[in-house]
Amino acid sequence: MAGAATVEKALDVLFHLHDAGGALGLSEIGRALDLPKSSCHRLLSSLVAREVVDRDEAGRYRPGLALLSLGIGAQRREPVVSAARPILEVEAERLGETVFLVGRRHGHLRVLDKVEGPGFLRAAPAVGDVVPSDVTAAGKLYAVFGSSHEPASHERAGEEGAEVARQGYALNRDAWIDGLSVLGVPIWQSGGHGQRDLVAVLALAAASPRFDQLGEATVAARLLAAAETVGTRLGGTDPGRLRGRRPREEKR
Repeated sequence: MAGAATVEKALDVLFHLHDAGGALGLSEIGRALDLPKSSCHRLLSSLVAREVVDRDEAGRYRPGLALLSLGIGAQRREPVVSAARPILEVEAERLGETVFLVGRRHGHLRVLDKVEGPGFLRAAPAVGDVVPSDVTAAGKLYAVFGSSHEPASHERAGEEGAEVARQGYALNRDAWIDGLSVLGVPIWQSGGHGQRDLVAVLALAAASPRFDQLGEATVAARLLAAAETVGTRLGGTDPGRLRGRRPREEKR
């Protein structure tokens, strides 16, 4: 149990440094996490040795670049990311706005990937961030359809849920971030026996006036076609073969 407790404390340190937004001193970290100074120092020394924590010239601590390598490695091993990445690039370029890939992992909606278009808006959040489930297009889709790991919560019953199920996509207008519109579509993967699993959501985010200029029907049609392509690429294709390939539409 001592070893497991040490691992949990080390993870607490890493997440605390990540959330801090800046370098922290040893005493600050120890107080925040209720760790004795000696124990905190030992943990930090081990983390610095593995380069997942850096220590600056002032003796303060911040996340280390080895975390970046670990994170990129984890992202690349997501089959849906490998399948969707070239398609995200195409849609971001064609529509001119930020395109996201969002998936539910351990009960949280996380941004698995994103590509920014040439437009003015650079929409948050970043890759790896958690997005709220109650006011986002991705949250609406997972609430209605569930996933292979977690069934639908049925919290979005009534007209809204029926509309999402009927049209096959979800729309968030200014509910999450004022002035931002997000349209999300489901990415389905065959689960066998005629079933299908919701494995991720493909979404476009744009300033609301720009979204109106693009048109809801146009955005929905493009994203639904793109999501279908991703689902096809997921169906039994070796993810390693997907990297570097472009969808047919881009060649035109």
